Amino acid sequence: MTAQKARRMSSHAVRLGMLGALSLTLAACGSGSSEEEVQAYCVAQDSQLPDGSYEIADDDLCDDDDGIRSGHAGGYYWYYGGTRRGTKILGGSTVKPKGVKIVTVKGKVLQRGGFGGRSSSGS
Repeated sequence: MTAQKARRMSSHAVRLGMLGALSLTLAACGSGSSEEEVQAYCVAQDSQLPDGSYEIADDDLCDDDDGIRSGHAGGYYWYYGGTRRGTKILGGSTVKPKGVKIVTVKGKVLQRGGFGGRSSSGS
């Protein structure tokens, strides 16, 4: 192997090593700021339309703790994710996602993302 080729190979190794270290540094610094966010929509239990979408209800009709609140027209619950089209939501889920920040239409945070979960004390 020639000296020039050895110098070129070691130069590439140094660049790759520096790139790896830079990537780890950026990932560590940015881990708290790039939190995945999921939108939560309050929907009435009996509001599913023929196309599978739900009519979006006011956030105040859904309960913050378990996501279910009974009303005179049936229960209301949180519907997570999906695609909003006007006053309807389609393609989401009633299953609460883990490890993401969940925010209501009005901007209230229902769950913080990342490791762990909410904790409560007392009775």
